[in-house]
Amino acid sequence: MHPASSRPDHTACSGCSLCLLVCPVWRQTHDIRLTPHGRAKALQHGATAVDVAASIDACTLCGACDPVCPENIDLVAMVLDLRADLARPDRERTKPPEISIDGEAASVASVQVLPDQALGEDAARLARVMELLHAVEDACVAADSGSDIALALAVGAEIPRERLDRFIAPLQGARRLIVGEGMLFRPLRAWLPGAHVTSLGEALSSVPEVRDRLGVDDLYVIEPRAYHADYERLVKYYDALRVARGCGMNLDLQRIAIPATAAGFPARAAGDAAGNLDQARWVIEGRNFTRIIVEDLNDLGLFKRVSDKTIVHLCELASPSRDGSARPGSGAPALGA
Repeated sequence: MHPASSRPDHTACSGCSLCLLVCPVWRQTHDIRLTPHGRAKALQHGATAVDVAASIDACTLCGACDPVCPENIDLVAMVLDLRADLARPDRERTKPPEISIDGEAASVASVQVLPDQALGEDAARLARVMELLHAVEDACVAADSGSDIALALAVGAEIPRERLDRFIAPLQGARRLIVGEGMLFRPLRAWLPGAHVTSLGEALSSVPEVRDRLGVDDLYVIEPRAYHADYERLVKYYDALRVARGCGMNLDLQRIAIPATAAGFPARAAGDAAGNLDQARWVIEGRNFTRIIVEDLNDLGLFKRVSDKTIVHLCELASPSRDGSARPGSGAPALGA
């Protein structure tokens, strides 16, 4: 169950192929059938979800195609709808993840942090994240991070109404939701229009103790799903951060975030596939840096396999307890100065 999109669907595709320029699956395979262009054109000619099953399974849901589509087609929603169709009980397909409906609703807090599964399982880093966020606002960890809902959305599994209600209920009074799981970014904005939804990367990089330690020798890797879901606003935010601190970023010439694909469902399902390592190498290719800063903890291990440089999560910049993670900034002016 995911929010319906009011944007154009596959029927609006003109075949311009601009989505191919940013699609990591196209870069790895050069198979147009596995791209947004290929899916849209196949559907226009009468193909069913079963006919394009290999294509929709290959999609990483990085969202890079959405901002570049001149027809404003909701290309991520198109894949989610197709996956939901494939996950129907009458389809022969991998069993979707089970959704738990256990647990009680949590009390309402004004600012709630929803870590993704990797961060939620790393107690030390999560504690550091909360320490940093507490320095600028009164935030608490949500009792229910919705990681199972994010996975269900990604694979097209049905989410029981009771489970979704239990997830949303304690969030309804929140003024701000800080989301670590990029897959939840757009649904939460639709489910809770009264809350200000921001990514964990934006929230942490806005903390002076973190931001001021970014420098010209850093490569800052933006989590792509939340970034592309809020592209018009975040492209300005990250461009200002890049100019203020002098760091490099995983952005192409169109300011589309080149995705590391470790957090995508194909990578999780298939393990550490060779294509993920190739994509990570492409992110860093031709860039000068001595340190990689990642917003998404899933990317940490991936980049360690393709680079011998120091690689840290964003929350570690201000932590003196981790080797190489707290050193003076470049001397560039603070963001907004």
